[in-house]
Amino acid sequence: SDRCVCMPLPGRRAVRPRVGRMSERDARPLPPGLTPVSPRLTSARLLTLAIAAVFAGAGVGATMFFAPRWVTVTLAVALIVAVVWVGLVIARQVRHIGYATRDDDLLIVRGVMFRTTTVVPYGRMQYVEVSSGPIARMFDLATLELHTASASSDATIPGMPRHDAEALRDRLAALGEAHLAGL
Repeated sequence: SDRCVCMPLPGRRAVRPRVGRMSERDARPLPPGLTPVSPRLTSARLLTLAIAAVFAGAGVGATMFFAPRWVTVTLAVALIVAVVWVGLVIARQVRHIGYATRDDDLLIVRGVMFRTTTVVPYGRMQYVEVSSGPIARMFDLATLELHTASASSDATIPGMPRHDAEALRDRLAALGEAHLAGL
């Protein structure tokens, strides 16, 4: 209904609570100006999930031999629900990872519910690393990782096309040297 059930404070108008609604700003996967990671990252992460689910399913199947049937059925249902839930979360998370190279720093944004913004000044970078595991290589993806003097630096960009990651690594290394020389 369009009626507000909130009691306004004297001298103020009633404000309808936004419970259960997502604002237009929150519905956008990424703020404008950010480069999204490759959508193939979703497929790579779903393949990893499927492999893990096969091993977990084998473990659940093994319970048939030593546990009551209801335990096996309960574990199987829980596994199916967990795999579906994680699959949906993976698809949504990947759409919310992006980066931007700016004049003086690299901006990395990730997260749906808990949005994290990491800003790494070029002059603080020690080295830039590009890595990819076997599943990422199947999808021609790589992870770009920036190392700084801080031990707690979490400046990684997963799911970049390999050639883009290598080009960005070279560009960031050059920018890092240029900004370090300016000190």
